[in-house]
Amino acid sequence: MKKLYTFFLFLFSISNYSQSNSLTESSKVSILTCGTGNESYSLYGHTGIRIKDSLRGIDIVYNYGAFDFDTPNFMLKFVKGDLQYFVTTNSYQDFEYSYKYENRSIYEQELNISIEKKQELYKNLNSSLFSDDRFYTYKFIDRNCTTMVIDKINEILGEEIITTVKPIAFSYRDILYPYLENHYFEKLGINIIFGEKVDRKAETLFLPLELHSVLKNSQYNGKLLVENNKTIFEAEKLEFKESLINSPYLIILLLALIVFINNKKIISVYFTIIALLGVFLLLVGIYSFHEEVLWNYNILLFNPLLCCFIFSLYKRNSKIIITWGRINLICIILHFLLIINKVDLMLLLPFTIAHFVIVSRIIITCKKETKIKKTIVL
Repeated sequence: MKKLYTFFLFLFSISNYSQSNSLTESSKVSILTCGTGNESYSLYGHTGIRIKDSLRGIDIVYNYGAFDFDTPNFMLKFVKGDLQYFVTTNSYQDFEYSYKYENRSIYEQELNISIEKKQELYKNLNSSLFSDDRFYTYKFIDRNCTTMVIDKINEILGEEIITTVKPIAFSYRDILYPYLENHYFEKLGINIIFGEKVDRKAETLFLPLELHSVLKNSQYNGKLLVENNKTIFEAEKLEFKESLINSPYLIILLLALIVFINNKKIISVYFTIIALLGVFLLLVGIYSFHEEVLWNYNILLFNPLLCCFIFSLYKRNSKIIITWGRINLICIILHFLLIINKVDLMLLLPFTIAHFVIVSRIIITCKKETKIKKTIVL
């Protein structure tokens, strides 16, 4: 908390200095887009606003997306979706150094706007540092470092200049998918926890690199909004080394072993874990304000009802086992039909096949045992 207090004192000194100075005609306003990184927080890149005025000695970057780890009940607030994020500033020199150090590309797009618009933006940004406007409730799609920057720019332009390109051809899930190409378990986890909203058409421009692309062709007052596209730093492309651990092959291997070993205890443990995951998805959908996790059809595959199926196995009541088995089979088939035309089909298909085979085999075995018992009785 002491660090946060010191940080705000630093912001206060910057704000007092900057607000007492008007920008000159030589000032520049630009959008900074930073490329992706390997850490979970950097998988989608970053967007910032740079204000530069050499005559005034100003070169500041405004960033949306900071939060305080010392916030009470931090994790619960993060999951619930009411954690407060805020805007920060730092010198451009420090900004550039940090992203170069992380080997993340930096692109700059200078905005072709009047000095009056630049001054208005500069004033608005500095004012927001020390008002309630500095805080915002983060939303993965609707309110993040990119959407906040877009809102600030559109506000001074007076209309929605920066927006998605129409007609919209892709869903949010389609857009997100390539960013996780070399991060299998992040891709798996994100696609499992995200629900129906990410399968809608991507009406909101919400990712840094997508914004960078849109800005190249955006027009304002009959001219291109961006007059200068500049690459400040191009990250070194690192060779990706495939490994069994960070690949679908590990999951396929584990699921294949569970299917072929066909051990009752192993299957019970596995389905219990899957059912608990389903309970988690259900509870998060109810508890969280994040719309991205609502109406999650993956509950049909990672199904809490598998608990009932496992319980019936231990009761050894063939009729109940078959009933719960059929219910789960219907859920598995329904889930498959829902994702058959979606980008995450192949990602979840190993689970679909494994669950279908295991449940079907148990049902068939129970039916055979029931027939044998009836034959013996007769």
